[in-house]
Amino acid sequence: MSASLAAAAPASLPVTSERLKKKRTRHMKEQVIEALLFFAACVSVFTTVAILYILVSESLVFFEHVPLFDFLTDTQWTPLFADAHYGILPLLSGTLTVAGVGLLVAIPLGTIIAIYLSEFASTRVRETVKPFLELLEGIPTIVYGYFALLFVTPLLQMIFPELPGFNMLSAGLVIGVMIVPYISSVAEDAMRAVPMALREASYATGATRFQTAIKVVTPSAISGIAAAYILGVSRAVGETMVVAVAAGMQPKLTFDPTEGAGTITAYIVQVALGDLPHGEIGYQTIFAAGLVLVLLTLLFNILGYWLRRKFREAY
Repeated sequence: MSASLAAAAPASLPVTSERLKKKRTRHMKEQVIEALLFFAACVSVFTTVAILYILVSESLVFFEHVPLFDFLTDTQWTPLFADAHYGILPLLSGTLTVAGVGLLVAIPLGTIIAIYLSEFASTRVRETVKPFLELLEGIPTIVYGYFALLFVTPLLQMIFPELPGFNMLSAGLVIGVMIVPYISSVAEDAMRAVPMALREASYATGATRFQTAIKVVTPSAISGIAAAYILGVSRAVGETMVVAVAAGMQPKLTFDPTEGAGTITAYIVQVALGDLPHGEIGYQTIFAAGLVLVLLTLLFNILGYWLRRKFREAY
């Protein structure tokens, strides 16, 4: 008996070592994959920190020449003129007005499309509509800009004859159409992730399909829907080419969408493509304006996070 065990032992050793070798190789592969994933996460964090560092450090140089109080309260923005003024309010009003018009179009339309595709559309309709929405996402923004200038603006001038050629209304409307796919796609994915058991429970209590979609599915997916809205806000605030082409680039403190005005992004493009050398106060203004844009986006993200928590507690 012992002789047979001794004879069998050497034969089993290669099998055991082969298993250990495979296990060690698999463990090393998992460590490599984990390291790659960690590196990818660090790249995003490093990029964000680097952007903030550049904006803050360059903005501090700008604020050595321009008081912060004047920057936040002056109603004129003429940094490239002989009589220079550095008030961010005209650019900020243009940015908020254009983004507001766009969101008034995109949020209702995107939400309605998301509810329809998630709860009412057949599989065939959904597979037909979704590619068209994705196609809208892929159109270059400069094309949207010329569409706003050459099609939407003349169309609006038929209704409002005194509407100028460059105005924030046409730019905002086109931006709203442009960000509809972002909102509808993310919101629809959030709604389709809601468990079917919630829908079935709602139907069992006698609720209609519409009542289930509005009172059960939408509140359950509010976190994803809020994320879609924040994505749309960030996209509208940061849009460049549409406002540069259709809204004009003349800073003006106004919230009237029928007038032309400049935005923060349009001004950054205007200066970045100019001949101002790095280090001059006129060039440093783009970093201060960019910092305001980042803080504005951060404010909207904080607001979205607060709304998500509030709705979660409510439901």
